[in-house]
Amino acid sequence: MNSPIIFSKDEDQLSLYIMKIYPSDVSEIWNNYTRPELIDQWWAPKPWKCETKNMDFREGGKWNYAMVSPENEKQFAGMVYQEIKNHRSIAVSDFFTDENGNVNTDLPTLNWLIGFTGIEQGTKLTFNIYFNSLEDLNKILEMGFRTGFEMQLNQLEEIIAK
Repeated sequence: MNSPIIFSKDEDQLSLYIMKIYPSDVSEIWNNYTRPELIDQWWAPKPWKCETKNMDFREGGKWNYAMVSPENEKQFAGMVYQEIKNHRSIAVSDFFTDENGNVNTDLPTLNWLIGFTGIEQGTKLTFNIYFNSLEDLNKILEMGFRTGFEMQLNQLEEIIAK
């Protein structure tokens, strides 16, 4: 049984807040965000899969990847790591791209702060996601972000339970 996910939208702050607790230590959850061979196992909502093109996990580094459908349709995206506090937090700028990693300016850019907090039950994983406008926030939600992201978070829980 997957643990609950808290998901809230704050239109005044142009943000989303998401929280989930994993019955695992921080280092295991951290590794699943920082190693391409691990993040590829859960980052795309099933039946899609994630394929990392390159990951340079350092401040200023980039992660370029594709979400690939069962029919081999590819949605390209990328992140730039703004700030990394080892086993504590990762701040990223997240965007859609073309197959060469060029930013698609027709779709919103999201700024994430991902927090990793060790607690008695394991790891509290938090996401504060900020948008440039209410239009961008609503567009991402209309694209199915909540359903897809909750699926991804549950897939991570299933992987670490094995």
